Amino acid sequence: MAEPRIRDDRANGRLEAFEGDTPVGVVVYFVLDDAPHALVAVHTVVEDGHEGKGVAGALVGEFYRIAAAEGVPVVPLCPYAARWAERHPDEAPVAPPEVVGAAKRRLGATPGLW
Repeated sequence: MAEPRIRDDRANGRLEAFEGDTPVGVVVYFVLDDAPHALVAVHTVVEDGHEGKGVAGALVGEFYRIAAAEGVPVVPLCPYAARWAERHPDEAPVAPPEVVGAAKRRLGATPGLW
């Protein structure tokens, strides 16, 4: 499969992957706007029939590139994103503990949103 087209829908907290016009995957996330600032990956989902094609890896890799361009860390609360980060330490710097703590508190305070 060719690399999917990826679109950041920041307003809705979705980094979406498309094959043509067909949605094939998404990273659901939120932004920590108050200090400490960060992008927080909550879920990574690949649509049925598109698994094993590199969609999830392309999404998470792009998520880290977006964060790097914005100068903020990523907190990978999503299990897939966390595993990806462990396998790609050169592309996925570890977020400071205080940022991880703030992200977990925000997620815990608003579980229905994610």
